[in-house]
Amino acid sequence: MKKLLILPLFLVLITTINTEAQIFNTSLTLTVRDELGNTVEGATVQLYNTEADYLAETNIFVEGVTDKKGVVKFKKLEGKSYYVLARKDDINNAGGGEQIGQLEEGKFNKATVIIQ
Repeated sequence: MKKLLILPLFLVLITTINTEAQIFNTSLTLTVRDELGNTVEGATVQLYNTEADYLAETNIFVEGVTDKKGVVKFKKLEGKSYYVLARKDDINNAGGGEQIGQLEEGKFNKATVIIQ
């Protein structure tokens, strides 16, 4: 009888451990496109915590460069809103107050930014 009780308890314990191990960091995958909808390789992407920092282009929170598919990934972010500035050569999204909405905590978030 004791063996029968130990097995279900063990299964519950293993399930609990596996569930906790599957918690993900908050991340953001940004795709940068031009005004025609084409992806932009080699664009510099900067995230800012506040609109004031974004407008002044100071206190960059995190920065990255888009890959061949126009994608840049940011990991270990907070579940909050960020301002984003994407730039390649003489085209960017400046002045639009581009804000990425509230990121979902512990999720893989995605967004697209248009530069022109």
